[in-house]
Amino acid sequence: MKLSPSVSIEHTESGLEFINVVSSLCSAKIFLQGGQITEFTPRGKQPLLWVSSHEAYKEGVSMRGGIPICWPWFGTHNNEDWPAHGFTRTSLWQADEVNESDHEIIISLKLPMKLVNTTYWPHHSALKVEFVLSDKLQVRLTTTNLGNTSFSFSQALHAYFPTSDISNTHIDGLQGSQYIEFGKGPFTQNDVVNIARETDMIYTQAPSLQVINTPEGVIHVSRENSHSCVLWNPWIEKSKRLSHFADDEYQTMVCLEAANVLEDAVVLESKQSHTLVTTISWAN
Repeated sequence: MKLSPSVSIEHTESGLEFINVVSSLCSAKIFLQGGQITEFTPRGKQPLLWVSSHEAYKEGVSMRGGIPICWPWFGTHNNEDWPAHGFTRTSLWQADEVNESDHEIIISLKLPMKLVNTTYWPHHSALKVEFVLSDKLQVRLTTTNLGNTSFSFSQALHAYFPTSDISNTHIDGLQGSQYIEFGKGPFTQNDVVNIARETDMIYTQAPSLQVINTPEGVIHVSRENSHSCVLWNPWIEKSKRLSHFADDEYQTMVCLEAANVLEDAVVLESKQSHTLVTTISWAN
């Protein structure tokens, strides 16, 4: 892969390789493990992504923060021995291409499908993620069916967003959606969402734009080719059980995830592609 002037390859102290971006537009870090962006900061603004202070960046362990890629299933598989949220979060992706212009940097990675355990995924397919970096961040996850028969999958771009105070943070733009939480529902979302307890809402029929109001400012989160999203905060008791997550960090983060889940799961026909897109930015 040919790099551009603003892009370099670096390693953490633990040895994980990441793509480092320092440009006049923004700064960012994209790990080859998981194909996962962990940092994105538009020039002159606050970071748009949150990472746990307990994250150790270990080989073979999913990272707590940024935007993990959940694919080709979201949540717990019917086979309880299979990894939650699929296998891509700990897979080693390949850097594919970097294109830099005056107004954006596009970095693409591919998952080497020949290394995927066919017990988990026997289908002939390709998976690519593109990061479009400017004053905003766009993530595009493309699945292509290279085989002769259709297959189905669910997925999510599990974005972690920062806030200085979860009790003074609310999410607008989900009104009118249906949601299921802890196996119950569907319920109708009538109001702006405030986080005051463990929250794990899976929304369907969701509008394409949500707004996270935080003490630091307003974050816009939009989706394409997706009618579902997930809102998550572990709150007090679950935080104590989570790996690489401080007991009090529920106060400083919220997840709002672009998804294709439940009835919004994808059935992909032979030789067709599907691209899940999320775009995030500070409002001003």
